[in-house]
Amino acid sequence: MSNSLTLSWAQVDVFAERRYEGNPLAIFSEATGLSTEQMQALARETNLSETTFILPASPDEELQDGVRVRIFTVEEELPFAGHPTLGTASWIRENLPHFANAEEVKLKLDAGTIPVRFRVPEDDEEGIHGEMRQRDPEFGAVLARESLRNACGLAADDLHTVLQPQVVSTGLPFCILPLVSVDALQRMRVNQNELKELLAAAGAKFVYAIADAGEGKWRARMPFNGSDDPATGSAAGCCISYLVKHGAVGSGQTVVILQGQEVHRPSQLHVRASFQDGKVSEVYVAGCTVFVATGRFTHP
Repeated sequence: MSNSLTLSWAQVDVFAERRYEGNPLAIFSEATGLSTEQMQALARETNLSETTFILPASPDEELQDGVRVRIFTVEEELPFAGHPTLGTASWIRENLPHFANAEEVKLKLDAGTIPVRFRVPEDDEEGIHGEMRQRDPEFGAVLARESLRNACGLAADDLHTVLQPQVVSTGLPFCILPLVSVDALQRMRVNQNELKELLAAAGAKFVYAIADAGEGKWRARMPFNGSDDPATGSAAGCCISYLVKHGAVGSGQTVVILQGQEVHRPSQLHVRASFQDGKVSEVYVAGCTVFVATGRFTHP
């Protein structure tokens, strides 16, 4: 990093069909030399759900091994998160000359190396369409419906009668909570302290509530920092893994997860996964990234 007193910064909207939709992401592209504490301070300053920090290496190393990236919320560093992965890879493709028009950008995250592949945008798309392949899922604890119902402010008949709440991870563990209807999803009001305690005991980081919206679409909500996360790519990979494993979605079938409506940030996440010989694999999460802003931040 140079000795400048400022840092380059960009903001993108991820899983967005147009500007000012989807999930906003802050990206610092010159993070070499920043301490963990400085990165956390910058993430708090952006006050977005996540902020990423790129630690550049040589072009040859980045093309071969991937680009080193760290991900922070306003509270902590995460080993993996979906919309920061997709958004940062899209920014790299557009702004680093050695990745210009690349079919694939690999990110080296704390959870491992995640590849993001790109296709030519369609005429009506504002942004860049990318698809990440996430790690094969790990399935964890099945949670009691009643305890989650109370923590999420739901009625007994709001929870799905067949699909059980379960912890799933493709790099970050979520409790997938199937509800009986979109109406139930919209009425969900969580008790943050009670829910956090339940999830921690089950080995989950967050809850991802879902409901079948018909015609190959699912609605989703992810309570986060007292509100809703507009789009959660890491949870979407867990979600499609869960749905395919339990037969709610066919192996290899692409479905659309709609998220963010409750916070006026509509988002679309296109997901698919394969199920063969009792194992879920080939977990893909796709969507568009739209470029919104650039500027410079004062060095912390």
